[in-house]
Amino acid sequence: MPPPMDDAPLPDVLAGPLLRRLAPEKLVLWLAASRPLDLTLILAPAGETTRRVAIDDDHCRRVPVGRHAWLHLIDLPLQAPLPRDTLITYDLRLGDGEIEHGIAEWGPHLLEADGELPAFVLAGRHHRLLHGSCRKPHHDGPDGLVRAESWLAEHRDAPLERPAWLLMTGDQVYADDVAGPMLVAIHALIHRLGLFDEPLEGAVVADSRALHGDDAHYYSRESLLPDVESSENLRKRFFGGARKPVFTSANAHNHLATLAEMVAMYLLVWSPTAWELIVVNEPMLSEENATLFLEQQAVIEHFVTGLPACARLLARLPTLMIFDDHDITDDWNLTADWEHTAYGHPFSRRIIGNALIGYLLCQGWGNAPERLAQPLAECAEMLKSAVANDGWLDGEALDALIQKLLRFEGWEYQVPGEPPLVVLDTRTRRWRSERSPTRPSGLMDWEALSDFQQALLGYPSVIIVSPAPMFGVKLIEVIQKLFTLMGKPLMVDAENWMAHRGAASVLLNIFRHSRTPGNYVVLSGDVHYSFAYDIRIRHRRQGPRLWQITSSGIKNTFPDTLLDWFDRLNRWLYAPWSPLNWLTKRRRLEITPRNPDRAKAGERLWNGSGIGLVDFDLQGRPRNIHQLDARGFDVRFPPAVHDDA
Repeated sequence: MPPPMDDAPLPDVLAGPLLRRLAPEKLVLWLAASRPLDLTLILAPAGETTRRVAIDDDHCRRVPVGRHAWLHLIDLPLQAPLPRDTLITYDLRLGDGEIEHGIAEWGPHLLEADGELPAFVLAGRHHRLLHGSCRKPHHDGPDGLVRAESWLAEHRDAPLERPAWLLMTGDQVYADDVAGPMLVAIHALIHRLGLFDEPLEGAVVADSRALHGDDAHYYSRESLLPDVESSENLRKRFFGGARKPVFTSANAHNHLATLAEMVAMYLLVWSPTAWELIVVNEPMLSEENATLFLEQQAVIEHFVTGLPACARLLARLPTLMIFDDHDITDDWNLTADWEHTAYGHPFSRRIIGNALIGYLLCQGWGNAPERLAQPLAECAEMLKSAVANDGWLDGEALDALIQKLLRFEGWEYQVPGEPPLVVLDTRTRRWRSERSPTRPSGLMDWEALSDFQQALLGYPSVIIVSPAPMFGVKLIEVIQKLFTLMGKPLMVDAENWMAHRGAASVLLNIFRHSRTPGNYVVLSGDVHYSFAYDIRIRHRRQGPRLWQITSSGIKNTFPDTLLDWFDRLNRWLYAPWSPLNWLTKRRRLEITPRNPDRAKAGERLWNGSGIGLVDFDLQGRPRNIHQLDARGFDVRFPPAVHDDA
């Protein structure tokens, strides 16, 4: 294909639609466009009369993020409820005077293979869920979202078999670990769409325009802080390796920094259209980085070939999301010392804040529009001011918004249903260590855990989304604890529920409490391998039953050899007869692992990109636990022979 021309007309729709929080009475959708659009939604439930719903200004907030980029946040109430458990075909039409253009014209990649329009189902209960985390574009492996779309296509004519939700449980984007070709693509898209510029404080470049141009600092963004004596200590830590207390990804040399970079990243990981607008040319690089660039470019090009399938999936399944660290930065809020360092410098605070704004606009709002109405309104007002300011954001207003978002409490949310979903924020309401600011913080503080307990009361079963597993692999948690005792928690990503004594104690007491006797399924990701545990409270006949089900990553894996050793040693050291079990905080729990049916030598951990699929019975218990491996096959986790782990 010929390269795109900067003066060529832009497509109306850049990304989407993404189906977000759907219910019979209200539909929430996300769309990115090159201009403000007049939209009409056509709904055709099977066996019913087709409905035409105009999306007016009261129910579509158009948020500018660039001179030619507008997010359309659609929160559409319906006069007559839609039916449940019924296939509902839809078309989203763009008004152009008296002419309308439907999906077949502006988004043919969203159509079925036979040309049919996309359709969704409003499930009567939470009978089946897809879930996964950790989708890194330049991981050299297949994409779990592509595998999920192929599964959905196979079950196209069975609406009752469709999952009620696609749960994306963290690291939907990697703001802190970006391939060179992806960063070049981000800058090309910023230029093509005129995404808003911003002044920068505390960096060696004055503003984002310089950072997106010749001073992009490809593979060397660790050099962005000023080299002055007063910030020398922080400069050495900035974007460093895993031993450093801030921006700790070992691959953070291309860490995203500006709001424009964050927005462009979302467009490029969700839509094939954005890639059609740009050319990725190799910049001037050292020989070593040039070799790496070419290696990453091959992986990114393969990733792009799967984006039409990903877009079809997100246009058909209602999707809920929650952040984990890489959506913002690696080890986000790991320790009190990390927070003090990261938020104590204007440039690092801006980077974190820009990522949080990107999350609000592209992920968070669609989970709970009413809950995030106020921060969204303030964000939209700040962005609109850039339209009148020749595409420049006001630095002071941007910093003020960031300060509010860093203090905001309300990212967690709940979804009613049978059973209800409780989605946890394990990043911004942390229980800081009272013993040392360098020790890991608890994933939720006492007040947040109390709110969590209240959400469980009165329900016979609940599905809990915790980005990090509540009950993980004991050996790995012990290794993390040992490094913490040596004062090196960042070397091993020491983030688990048992790492903080207070948080672990409260969490375990919640499940042991006499008023929480039901069935609780914990869905998690984060760790880059998949596993499933059945859990009971020892010596409690009427106690709750718990299941820890972890699916990770969508496009990421753990080093094979290292994981094999961890898996094997964990089985030896924490066998049912091992006294080491009584040294753990979970000694009052009886934990039975489920072995994946494709395991070759008794492995309990499955290492392969993919996405989890869980079926639930009428009591909210997991009936079938699958991992849809992105390599094209399924892995089952059948109930295990009784075995403590």
